[in-house]
Amino acid sequence: MAELGSKGVTAGKIAINVQKKLTRAQEKVLQKLGKADETKDEQFEQCVQNFNKQLSEGTRLQKDLRTYLASVKAMHEASKKLTECLQEVYEPDWPGRDDTNKIAENNDLLWTDFHQKLVDQALLTMDTYLGQFPDIKSRIAKRGRKLVDYDSARHHFEALQTAKKKDETKIAKAEEELVKAQKVFEEMNVDLQEELPSLWNSRVGFYVNTFQSIAGLEENFHKEMSKLNQNLHDVLLGLDKQYSGNAFPVKAQPSDSTPAKANKSPSPPPDGSPITSPETKTVNHDLEPSTLETPGASIPKSPSQPAEAAHAGAEAAGSEAAAGAEPSKTEADSGSSSLPAVVVETFPATINGTVEGASSERADMPPGFLFKVQAMHDYTATDSDELQLKAGDVVLVIPFENPEEQDEGWLMGVKESDWIQRKELDQCRGVFPENFTERVQ
Repeated sequence: MAELGSKGVTAGKIAINVQKKLTRAQEKVLQKLGKADETKDEQFEQCVQNFNKQLSEGTRLQKDLRTYLASVKAMHEASKKLTECLQEVYEPDWPGRDDTNKIAENNDLLWTDFHQKLVDQALLTMDTYLGQFPDIKSRIAKRGRKLVDYDSARHHFEALQTAKKKDETKIAKAEEELVKAQKVFEEMNVDLQEELPSLWNSRVGFYVNTFQSIAGLEENFHKEMSKLNQNLHDVLLGLDKQYSGNAFPVKAQPSDSTPAKANKSPSPPPDGSPITSPETKTVNHDLEPSTLETPGASIPKSPSQPAEAAHAGAEAAGSEAAAGAEPSKTEADSGSSSLPAVVVETFPATINGTVEGASSERADMPPGFLFKVQAMHDYTATDSDELQLKAGDVVLVIPFENPEEQDEGWLMGVKESDWIQRKELDQCRGVFPENFTERVQ
């Protein structure tokens, strides 16, 4: 029986709620059609507008603050990676290694502390501030429903009073429901009339405290970070001073300039045919230009080969001067030579002004091929236009399409393996640091 009674009560409540919803819907329709008047409170409506604006601003501020915190965390990670990189490249014998490690550790702690204080003093405060809005918003909606109930009860009571056939019992009951509806509405209305203005005014102090906290935390963070940066600057300045006077080779010398090749000086063919093997020419720069002129010898004037033209003329002069200089060879070997100082230059063998074997080899090379280099160290590309290199990779060096785009210390090229497989420059070429490579050809 108790269970049935409980179900009966539940069913009764449901029926009452359904009836209320129907009555409210009917009342709203009549009000919209102008067949029933609606109780208006312009002052309260202004409070509701301020409430909605305040909620919207607070929600946006919370969202932007979360985005700011995410950015701080991302900057922390980026800064941590950067200091880790510094620790890895800082060699053990460099001065200040322990100092850089300590700076990196303090840098990490400073970022962590900054982020945590932002959470505690800004984000959590923001969450608490917005936590009061849902309950008030629900009460505003409930007040609106109770206002409709009050208007409906008022209209029902007025209709019974103005009816031609009056029923005193119904009028008394309608009056009782009107008084009850009015009391419920006014209680909620009075409470909200006090809370909404107070909540609206509280926004000023909240915004002030929030942004003061963020500004203060930022100021302290950047002040401490500035000290760490100054310490790091001083450490690196000391490193620069200690090593500034030393010479550090940035790349190996080309193999064709080694002393072994410089000492080779085969004689040219007796029949005067073009040179077919690498030759070392001795040019006496102290001689007058007139002494280099010989009958029947001419210096080519091709603009594309100025170096070869000059050396061709010097070769002719050297051949004629060889006979006269031969007796002095013994004196030179004994250290008593009185000949002027000479400069030894090495040139590759040429056939009709072209490097021997180059025509067939360059036919398989990319357009504008200059020379080959080999990577001595791994290089990780940091941009889409850079080549990723492994130690041992051979790169075919080509000129820049626009020479003005070439930065000092950088070359343009394509890895030999990529060129052999694809033969496409646009998708294979890229720039790379010259000091990571050694010229091999």
